[in-house]
Amino acid sequence: MKRHISVSLLVVFLCAGFATLARADFDLGMKAYEEGDYASAFREFKADGSAEAQFNLALMYSIGKGVKKNPVESARWYRKSADQGYPGAQFNLGVIYANGDGIEYDRKEAAKWFHRAAEQGYAIAQFNLAWMYEKGDGINQDAVEAVKWYQRAAEQGVIPAQFNLAILKEKGEGGDKDIKEAAAWYRRAAEKGYIPACFNLGLLYDKGEGIKEDRKEAARWYRKAAERGVVNAQVNLGILYGKGDWVKQDKKEALKWLRRAADKKNAMAQFMIGQMYDKGDGVKQDHRDAAAWFRKAAEQGNAPAQLNLGSMYDRGVGVSRDKKEAARWYRKAAEQGNADAQDNLGFLYYEGKGVAQDKVEAAKWFLKAAEQGISEAQLNIGLMYDNGDGVQQDKMEAAKWYRKAAEQVHRRTH
Repeated sequence: MKRHISVSLLVVFLCAGFATLARADFDLGMKAYEEGDYASAFREFKADGSAEAQFNLALMYSIGKGVKKNPVESARWYRKSADQGYPGAQFNLGVIYANGDGIEYDRKEAAKWFHRAAEQGYAIAQFNLAWMYEKGDGINQDAVEAVKWYQRAAEQGVIPAQFNLAILKEKGEGGDKDIKEAAAWYRRAAEKGYIPACFNLGLLYDKGEGIKEDRKEAARWYRKAAERGVVNAQVNLGILYGKGDWVKQDKKEALKWLRRAADKKNAMAQFMIGQMYDKGDGVKQDHRDAAAWFRKAAEQGNAPAQLNLGSMYDRGVGVSRDKKEAARWYRKAAEQGNADAQDNLGFLYYEGKGVAQDKVEAAKWFLKAAEQGISEAQLNIGLMYDNGDGVQQDKMEAAKWYRKAAEQVHRRTH
């Protein structure tokens, strides 16, 4: 199953609402604004002089209501309000520093103002501050502080904070690893429709981590994410339907979800569709289609697909027989550590098929595959040591590999 974890980006938006407070000048300003008399509103807010009024002036400069839009003036009024301790202004000033909008770009200053707003309980500022601590962006990286501020924002209902907190709890960053708590936070975010949390909660149910293994529940959460276009959720849902693992087996449904992921160039989905066509599993067997799907995945670096495409060229199934092409695809998979491809490539070198015969190279690949437990490779490298064929003769090495190959066969037959 694919793991898909994404940490939300820093939220950088301005507070949209005007500050409201019952005072003569301020009330007159609000009344004028609501009536569309922005010039009068601006005049009354300026006369009031309070932090709330200064915040509203800044916002008017920001959006160009009653005055010409002016980011520099907007920043100046936000600072006046922020210096008086108004949290909305502190947050917006942090955003402006983070973006360099009307003021010099300065992530350190952004973190400072987010911190001031966060300490007053401003939830979005708490989230932004946590993100900056997590990334070491404008402030010293500190996972403990990140967890603290994500927790505060999460408890106030900031959904991305709930998700990011769950990730840190799952990974054990900034404190003890606590997958049960991670699952609880994923659930809170998922139940509000936060799609990345739906997928991660599905993964925990799938693996039985922090919560009781329940692939029916995993499928339910995967589906929510899959329907919103999360490719790895589409792959995992396809796998569950294909296996009939805790959900009713449905090859048609499996193919539907795998195709959605494959159409977005997901190599694993392309490989799995190739397998279905190769075996006639849920679809009419078609080796040409299988080879086409394997090629799509292989060209993206999927080692199992490279192995299978190499095998099809090796045998002339679904494609014209071509040992040179077989060797090329085996090599790509072998270099990624695929043991079967290493064994197959070793055989081609030994026989001199598709490549120039090279028993030293054959021994190299047989040995790599043998060390990963491929019994055929263990037998072949044993024979080569026994006969001094491509390697220096070594009867003890030969015996060692014969023994390993025999043990493999014994395990398979008992």
